[in-house]
Amino acid sequence: MSSSDIEVLVVVRVADEALNQIATVDSRIHVVDGRGWFDVEYRESWPPWSVQRYLGARSIPLSSRQERDRMLTSAEVILGGWPFPLDLRARSTRLRWFHQLPAGASNLLRGDLWGSDVIVTTSRGHGNIRPMAEYVLASFLHFARGFNRAYHDRRQHRFDHRAYRPVLLQGKTVCVVGAGGIGQAVGQLCAGVGMRVNGTRRHLTPGDPLPPGFTRIESAERLHSLLGQSDFVAVCCQWTPETTNLIGREAFAAMKANTILANVARGEIIDEDAMVVALGDGKLGGVALDVYVGEFEREPDRRLWDDERVVITPHVSTGDDLGQHRGVDLFCTNLRAYLDGRPLTNTIDWALGY
Repeated sequence: MSSSDIEVLVVVRVADEALNQIATVDSRIHVVDGRGWFDVEYRESWPPWSVQRYLGARSIPLSSRQERDRMLTSAEVILGGWPFPLDLRARSTRLRWFHQLPAGASNLLRGDLWGSDVIVTTSRGHGNIRPMAEYVLASFLHFARGFNRAYHDRRQHRFDHRAYRPVLLQGKTVCVVGAGGIGQAVGQLCAGVGMRVNGTRRHLTPGDPLPPGFTRIESAERLHSLLGQSDFVAVCCQWTPETTNLIGREAFAAMKANTILANVARGEIIDEDAMVVALGDGKLGGVALDVYVGEFEREPDRRLWDDERVVITPHVSTGDDLGQHRGVDLFCTNLRAYLDGRPLTNTIDWALGY
């Protein structure tokens, strides 16, 4: 490797095709395959729940601490995912840029990259957003058609016909909390089945056109007003200090009775104690959670998991049978920009939290 080469260390599990795609961006790129090499560290430094969930029993390449340290020390650019080495910044003395393949900046709060001098980017808006949108729509349909009642009847081995209260999605209003990349995909899909789509964004520019399918986009300050007009709610925003418990007691109070809610963002955006109360008060007719508070460290709150009006899945809304992920495409685009000295897309602003 010549002195002008850029060493790119890949520590996230991606396909071989992704490594080839990165290498062909420029002849100066030298890709180092670190996939799986750090699993032994994750097993030692991450909570057992995270290890079991994300690593399972997959095979681990044999490597020494010295070998892994050499990898980190020589890397100028790192493509990572979840989990990641918690002391990455301390050990990567030449590191100038880290790209996290997932979209959520909050994933990095646990390690020493947060607030550091390293440029950090995410795949926000470039992940597998169509499956996430389908997850939300499927969640709405699940409760609107009373499928949760069908599971109840199966356990009882008896039908209760009068308990079914089917709801037609056409003509109903959905509030998309966070009309970014994921939220816009959700809105477009909901509009396709005849729903009226409203949404919130943190930053609004007067004169900007509405995203496809949306009727209104309002500032975050108007959230409660939009919730009061909505039959369905999709939580799609980033988790930041500002959005922690955003959907809390006051937000639930603003909702209509029997609102159906889906969360594909982060669990910490919803106050789960307030959600339990809202379920008891009849404010919520159904809840689908692909995320929950503390999901990387423990099982869900039993009060939610045991409620037949709540569906909880283990952060799988991005999955599909095609294995698509546009994050590698974004990384390659950013890699070209990095080589050219141009600004990178989706650079985390530590003050904003994303």
